[in-house]
Amino acid sequence: MSILEMKVPSPGESITEVEIATWLVKDGDYVEKDQAIAEVDSDKATLELPAEESGIITLKAEEGDAVAVGQVVCLIDTSAAKPSGGAAAASTPADAPKVVEAPKAEATPAATSTYATGSASPAAKKILDEKNIDPVTIQGTGKDGRVTKEDAVKAVPSMGTPTGGPRGEERKKMSMLRRKVAERLVEAKNTTAMLTTFNEVNLTNVNKLRSEYKDTFKNKHGVGLGFMSFFTKAVTRALELYPDVNSMIDGQEQIKFDFADISIAVSGPKGLMVPVVRNAELLSFRGIENEIKRLAIRARDGQITVDEMTGGTFTITNGGVFGSMLSTPIINPPQSAILGMHNIIERPIAVNGNVEIHPMMYLALSYDHRIIDGRESVGFLVAIKEALENPVELLMDNNPTKALEL
Repeated sequence: MSILEMKVPSPGESITEVEIATWLVKDGDYVEKDQAIAEVDSDKATLELPAEESGIITLKAEEGDAVAVGQVVCLIDTSAAKPSGGAAAASTPADAPKVVEAPKAEATPAATSTYATGSASPAAKKILDEKNIDPVTIQGTGKDGRVTKEDAVKAVPSMGTPTGGPRGEERKKMSMLRRKVAERLVEAKNTTAMLTTFNEVNLTNVNKLRSEYKDTFKNKHGVGLGFMSFFTKAVTRALELYPDVNSMIDGQEQIKFDFADISIAVSGPKGLMVPVVRNAELLSFRGIENEIKRLAIRARDGQITVDEMTGGTFTITNGGVFGSMLSTPIINPPQSAILGMHNIIERPIAVNGNVEIHPMMYLALSYDHRIIDGRESVGFLVAIKEALENPVELLMDNNPTKALEL
């Protein structure tokens, strides 16, 4: 017999522990080399754990267990032959005794007999006697079906409150990723002087450009011309004008960046993830749309890596896709600012003394007031507004065809 010990690989720098989120195989299954056998959560991402060799697997950790990097989580008997019936055949011998013993379990209704006698604790009996409720009519949850005080309290109808409806609840442990997100959000609120400033933007000209060029753009580049490329271009332009927004605090020092790594919040199967578009200031509209699509697909499929979600200098989040009209986004530490996009609503506005209907969006910039003053925050948001309301001149150098590479 040749046994391979599978240890937890390091998912990234500074990560020392992961959590077994889901076993994708059962104890005793036959697994193929490189087959995904588990999903593990780190504090930054959910990753798949592939089998290092083929063979019969023995699990050494339970779902929900926190395991150290380098710890053995399963054994693979690489000398075992693949069962003719596939992986299911490997578990058949272990299941056989259970089939034989099954009738024995049905023949011993211990809890039912005790429950049928109406056995109740003294405290429960007192409550039921006061309400003239027979303990026999209550399903006890105590030992051997005994009716507990909690059972009795639940059985007594509340005054003026309907009874008989479902009142269940579910309790489950949060994933390591969700717990880390929670910690970081609380940290951001507790350790930054966070303020939010608002503005609104008229997206008429952006809509016109998208309507005019979206079909040609998609046919040539294989990706849609969305709002995110316009917003990302507007953000990188504004960051050049207001470099304090593209900075962060490290101890008693302020670090400014001459590049724009834009974190884009996307919704994944495990919750909110924030992959990073590197050097967004150098990318074209096509480059931004391609990169956002690539990262979103990887996040959706659970393939996003830790490196792809770390190191951003500024974040954009779009609550508008879920219908949000206005919000105050929380800074993504250690960054110093985040831009919140919202839904686009046709609203009446005053234009040159006349009331006109235009597609309007509210913008929100949350920022760390320790290093970003009101002048910079307001000016930054105004710069984004100006670029989006005049995209041909400020984002496309008066040549949409060239900017869109058509």
